[in-house]
Amino acid sequence: MSAQDRVVVIGAGVGGLTTAALLAQAGLDVTVLEAHVYPGGCAGTFYHKQYRFDAGATLAGGFYPGGPMDVVAQAAGIAAWPAHPSEPSMAVHLPGGASVVRYGDERRWDEHARVFGAASLDFLRWQERTADALWDLALRTPAWPPQSLRDGIDLVARGGQWLLADLLRRADLRLLADALRPVAAHLKDASPDLRLYIDGQLLIAAQATSATVNALYGASALDLPRRGVVHLAGGIGAIARTLADAVRRHGGRVLYRHEVERITLRDGEAAEVITKRGERFAADRVIANLPPWNIAKLLGDAAPQKLRDLPEQPADGWGAFMVYVGVDESQVPADLPLHHQVIAREPLGEGNSVFLSLSPAWDAERAPAGKRALTISTHTALGPWWRLYSYDKRRYDQRKEYYVERMLAAAERVIPGLRANADLVMPGTPVTFQRFTRREWGWVGGFPQTSLFRAWAPRLAPNLWMVGDSIFPGQSTAAVALGGLRVARAILAEYGLPDRMPARSTEENLNLSISFVTERDYEIVRL
Repeated sequence: MSAQDRVVVIGAGVGGLTTAALLAQAGLDVTVLEAHVYPGGCAGTFYHKQYRFDAGATLAGGFYPGGPMDVVAQAAGIAAWPAHPSEPSMAVHLPGGASVVRYGDERRWDEHARVFGAASLDFLRWQERTADALWDLALRTPAWPPQSLRDGIDLVARGGQWLLADLLRRADLRLLADALRPVAAHLKDASPDLRLYIDGQLLIAAQATSATVNALYGASALDLPRRGVVHLAGGIGAIARTLADAVRRHGGRVLYRHEVERITLRDGEAAEVITKRGERFAADRVIANLPPWNIAKLLGDAAPQKLRDLPEQPADGWGAFMVYVGVDESQVPADLPLHHQVIAREPLGEGNSVFLSLSPAWDAERAPAGKRALTISTHTALGPWWRLYSYDKRRYDQRKEYYVERMLAAAERVIPGLRANADLVMPGTPVTFQRFTRREWGWVGGFPQTSLFRAWAPRLAPNLWMVGDSIFPGQSTAAVALGGLRVARAILAEYGLPDRMPARSTEENLNLSISFVTERDYEIVRL
């Protein structure tokens, strides 16, 4: 290496910071440029009127021993996450009045049979054995989809051949067909309640429902409650803050209020990153923790053909409508799970499926004394919001008020009297998401997981890479962290450098994954 080995990471999301931490630890000159005043992006936590609200993502998984966040911590030199285990992970409320509590332990079998009948356990068995195989492959950070002969060799070496053999060993030949069929193939005899429950969970985790979500992806997406769900002290943004600390500890820089305006190329390779303030950062590697639409905009006419072929607005996928609520703690039962999905009716999304996340009672940093922070979200189509915002602001505001009312009404199934006892109600539309996360159109969650080939390959040009929810293994903080790990390993391999992931004993892994942090100083950043 030489002094010219400069890496610029655009965006301080979980994927970009994971890549940055590993590269900085290996000795590369790493600079992370973040437009906002705090890290995390859609998985960030913002401060408003004495509350800390999770901006978008609220459910954090993958913290079990040997799991994604454990692997990332070992690779990045992180001693412990500020994580508290969460059990149960959530409750799902169906339209007819039934509620399903999602456990990660053995209670899940009895709960599933209680609500959906013993016959439904066949689906659960298929889902779990398939998810085991897929998560094991994802933890090997394979080069998927492969972009070169070297990637193909790496894919086999890191577990692709093993996956095929394991699918044959674990179950039967029908699993091989799951690569080309949707989850619905396993729900043909399911009850309406079971199908609706699975559809609701897939919408959260895979951005589509069982009719279109690929069966292999769907099985792993449904597996989150078994994958070490935790609550982070100070909010989900603690993941990004911990990673940013690791970047700086290894000699890298994380610069806030540095919004990138352009990536310039020289001879087809990224050469310089220019911010809106006119600052220039020379780079030998550029890693964009951004959606494809943002990267295309930064490259302009120099963008690779695949980026230039993007439609003006995402043709599928979703935006999010959010409601951030401060609620009196007396309205929250002591034993209430902290995450809930309320399904009102079909079609899902647009307020018919609402996800709620409460701040833990033990986390005094999240709300004023006697209060709790509540984030409520629903999937929503992007087009109507942008058309109204551009051409009819009055109707845009009316639509926003209507969505707030129906989402609060749905939330009252979990917290009766919420509207009467809320001292803060703050909505956010896809327009809001674009303003604060800089994601074009407010598009969130990545591409719907309808095909094993839907995810983009991370290398966009010889020294230009993409991380985030658009590459394998997709959305969720654990998935984007694994994607960041994969990109870091690929770059380190080009330099002939090790990724420095030390082996840990089982006891050390357990200590890492269940570390309880009761006190930690966090910088308070006001919007």
